[in-house]
Amino acid sequence: MTDGNDGAGQGDSGGDDRTPRLAKQSGLGVTLGRAARLRCPRCGNGKQFRNLFQMHPRCSDCGLRFERGPGYFLGSAYINYGLTCLIMTLSYFSLHFGLGWSNRQLAPWLVAFCVLFPLFFFRYARSFWMGLDYWFDPTSFAQEHE
Repeated sequence: MTDGNDGAGQGDSGGDDRTPRLAKQSGLGVTLGRAARLRCPRCGNGKQFRNLFQMHPRCSDCGLRFERGPGYFLGSAYINYGLTCLIMTLSYFSLHFGLGWSNRQLAPWLVAFCVLFPLFFFRYARSFWMGLDYWFDPTSFAQEHE
């Protein structure tokens, strides 16, 4: 009975080890702000990336492991792809139908955008993915303080 979920969330006396870590979870706006600044989703202090494409293995402040496991960042590819498609589609329609640009005028710019933007947004997509994962399920982040 003491190991179950009955006492973990009902009072201050049950689950003291878990309660402080879970109580520190921030709101969605704060979490997304940390992701936009490429900071640790748990503490908001440590940098996630050491250069353009390489992540730090852990947060320098709280020790959170950034490399979560094989295939973890697959969802960040969906974020990157989705935003690239959305911006490209909106740009095409606004420039083609709004300003009257021809497809020949648009093609080089949109191709360049489709190549360069995902490279630029790579770090942010990973950071947003980890931030959303932290916001939806902070328990997996709270249990790994080693």
